[in-house]
Amino acid sequence: MSDTPKPYSLDDQIGYVLRRVTQRHLAIFAAQIPEVTTTQFAVLARLAEVGPMSQNQLGRATAMDAATIKGVVDRLVRLGYAATAADPEDRRRLTVTLTDSGAALFSARTATALAVSAETLAPLTPAEQAHLLALLARLT
Repeated sequence: MSDTPKPYSLDDQIGYVLRRVTQRHLAIFAAQIPEVTTTQFAVLARLAEVGPMSQNQLGRATAMDAATIKGVVDRLVRLGYAATAADPEDRRRLTVTLTDSGAALFSARTATALAVSAETLAPLTPAEQAHLLALLARLT
């Protein structure tokens, strides 16, 4: 066995592989759910699941930093899918709420979103899919 390190190959790097998988997933998502981006849909999903919450909490709950969640929420507000209001207990805090239009879009696209995930994972067997998701969960 040699102590010589394996040469660097971009195709073997986790970041590169994950980026390629993400690009494939984003293309599938955009083709099937053109109304919003994946990050916007994640916000709609979390608000539908949990209900209104502060913008800061929403960012943490969707794994987005403060600048990203602000931009996503601003776009969803412009699209009419979310609304913001100052928290009555702390006027510096913004509370984000799903609008009726946002709830309707999320409800109408939930099955499609599940199909997008299924299509992304389709090259794998059901057992491989479960294993991959379990391994990726360990990396978060």
